[in-house]
Amino acid sequence: MTERLDGFRMPGEWESQKSVWIAWPYNENDWPGLYKFIPEVILEIIYKISKHQKVNLVIHNKSKSIKKIVKSRKIKNIYFHKVKTDRIWLRDSGPIFLINEEYKKKIIINFSFNGWAKYKNYKNDNKVNNILSKIINLKKINPMIKKNGKIRKVIMEGGAFDVNGAGSILLTEECLLSTIQERNKDFKKKDYEKIFNKYLNIKNFIWLKKGIVGDDTHGHVDDISRFVSRNTIMTAIEKNKNDKNYKNLNENFKILQNSRDERGKKFKIIKVPMPSPIFINKMRVPASYMNFYICNKKVLVPIFKVKEDNFAIKIFKNYFKNRKIETIDCSKLIWGFGAIHCMTQQEPNI
Repeated sequence: MTERLDGFRMPGEWESQKSVWIAWPYNENDWPGLYKFIPEVILEIIYKISKHQKVNLVIHNKSKSIKKIVKSRKIKNIYFHKVKTDRIWLRDSGPIFLINEEYKKKIIINFSFNGWAKYKNYKNDNKVNNILSKIINLKKINPMIKKNGKIRKVIMEGGAFDVNGAGSILLTEECLLSTIQERNKDFKKKDYEKIFNKYLNIKNFIWLKKGIVGDDTHGHVDDISRFVSRNTIMTAIEKNKNDKNYKNLNENFKILQNSRDERGKKFKIIKVPMPSPIFINKMRVPASYMNFYICNKKVLVPIFKVKEDNFAIKIFKNYFKNRKIETIDCSKLIWGFGAIHCMTQQEPNI
């Protein structure tokens, strides 16, 4: 299917969801020395989401023991699917769901995945959508682009962009235009804009500059700026002028202040502080409150046991009046260089 996907769109995360997809953590090497704590964190996230919506859990071995643990925690509203994965970060390797309200249709956009152009063990993750599309019986579209006379597959991760569901998108130049961890060789802004216009019906592009220090994806936008409504953006701000994130996040904030939505209107910008720098084994990790996940009835916010936690929680409570704010201690999960948003992928309702 190569025709333009007229009438299809990727909904904003705050819109009605049918379920969320999550993968069980098997890769102990992603959390050296801390892996034993990770299943508990994942279980807490599953428990809190499953109270109000369906959780699809991807597992591939130790299925009996995992199901036993889930049952012992009295977690209901959970469905198991046998699919082999390399890592848990389904936001990046999992399906991007598009809907067409007029025809009551849903499809999967299956971008290619190459381990963020950094890791070699990604082949199972790159096959996830082929299997999931069969499990849930949805048509799968593989984005392609003609470049220099050749038809090329498009490599992309879900954490590299964020949409408002109405034609606007947030991206970073660091992630998509840098030759470091280059996903799509020689791609320019016009190539990415053509791709997102064709496959997600995006018309309005907001290019931020850089992501945060410690991010092994090299600039994912879901650690720095997120849509929370059609015309509202939450963005991370660093107040310490001596911190490495100060300049980059301030520059991003100025870009957002000067940007417009698809209707030509200014966005409402909500500033959220960065947590104090967090180091594990002398390595700075990409801790950010922006890696939250919006479910149907609540918002799961990562916290890191630092002084900024309470202030960040107040900001979320002040904005999300109709959703319960629940926190997840991600001080160990972040050692895998991802948090709640990175490991969840919502499936929208039609």
